[in-house]
Amino acid sequence: MSAADRRVVITGLGIVSPLGSDLGEFWSALIGGRSGIEPLVNLPALDGKVAFGGECRQFAGEIDNFGELEKDLKKSIRKALKMMCRESMMAVAASQHAIVDGGFGATPMEAERSGVVFGSDYMLSPPEDFISAMKKAGIGAGGFEYGKWGTDGLRDMNPLWMLSYLPNMPASHVAIFNDLQGPNNSLTMREASGLMAIREAAQTIARGHADRMIAGATGTRIHSFKTVHATQSEQLANAELPAHEACRPFDLNRSGMVVGEGAGAILLEEYESAKARGAKIYGELLSTGSSAVADANLKGAREVALANAAKAALVAAGIDPAQLGHVSAHAMGTRAGDVEEAVALREALGDRVKEVPVVAAKSFFGNLGAGGGVVETVASLLALREGTLFPTLNFSTPDPECPVHASGAANLSAGQSFLKLSVTPQGQAAALVVAKV
Repeated sequence: MSAADRRVVITGLGIVSPLGSDLGEFWSALIGGRSGIEPLVNLPALDGKVAFGGECRQFAGEIDNFGELEKDLKKSIRKALKMMCRESMMAVAASQHAIVDGGFGATPMEAERSGVVFGSDYMLSPPEDFISAMKKAGIGAGGFEYGKWGTDGLRDMNPLWMLSYLPNMPASHVAIFNDLQGPNNSLTMREASGLMAIREAAQTIARGHADRMIAGATGTRIHSFKTVHATQSEQLANAELPAHEACRPFDLNRSGMVVGEGAGAILLEEYESAKARGAKIYGELLSTGSSAVADANLKGAREVALANAAKAALVAAGIDPAQLGHVSAHAMGTRAGDVEEAVALREALGDRVKEVPVVAAKSFFGNLGAGGGVVETVASLLALREGTLFPTLNFSTPDPECPVHASGAANLSAGQSFLKLSVTPQGQAAALVVAKV
């Protein structure tokens, strides 16, 4: 975004998180140091590998979980629930919370000037979606008979099955429910999805193609297949640790990532439009950055990508590291990932890396997949509003390989601005800079 572009501000927030879906409850948990990581209830534990996670236990996919809804909207969402997987449900709920928080609960947005960009993980069916159909094809009675799958098995599948797992459905549902007829897009970039959705939505407003956009992401690492996949491809926290002590970003004794689930959404709006209607403004999105770096063998260079994205965002925002209030780090709590991010922050912030407070919201709820970046952005927006930075849980022993100023206590100023970072294992990084107005 250049100086000639229109200013973009954030006027609504919505979340579905292991710390709750209410912003007040969410903030109270953060500032009070209350972890949302607990022994698994919604998914059987994988012995010796995954015993706990950040589950959104308050979210059951019932219509009351979607916040304040007008009668017709409530009817529409309730009817469409049968076409939504859990991730889509969380996406819609977070978006509706953001819309109401932004002041558009009973008042519709201008349809042609409002749109949606939503990110997600790859969406997978749980095994139970196929059990009945596979039994019709012989499973459990002597072996799977491929010839029966097309004639007998598929007949037992839910005809709306595919609609539940298409990654473009969150953006589609949100647009349809709220009659948002402007730009609409869906992104699937794993953990970078949320910030990249915010980036695209902000640029859409800045260049004049819309006046307001819902931007968000939804994801999960708590899933029959995705959790197994995580055990095969990620460093996971020691399953024998107490659940609330397991996620330890930047700490010397960190042992790996904690799985989680959730969704976040924000309402982005052109500044003059927001000011004219008297909207509350959480902050101004000054700039974004993006970088993808991998070698010839497709191994991601996360530290380079993070540094590139961070530097691009800071330059575009016109903010010197000395002016930066705090950093909301990706901070997975893995041995290599946190070191790589510390190296990237050193590259982007220079000597200020030891002075700018760095907070790791994942210490409260683990890796929410694609939804994490937006939920963590909401956490920092609330910190800007309150003027106080929440702690990074379980940070007690600094790691010499991670020379960052991690916020081990809740008595640091959040400052007037923050840098948010996200990155995927494949080396896709995104960054944004937000400041108080």
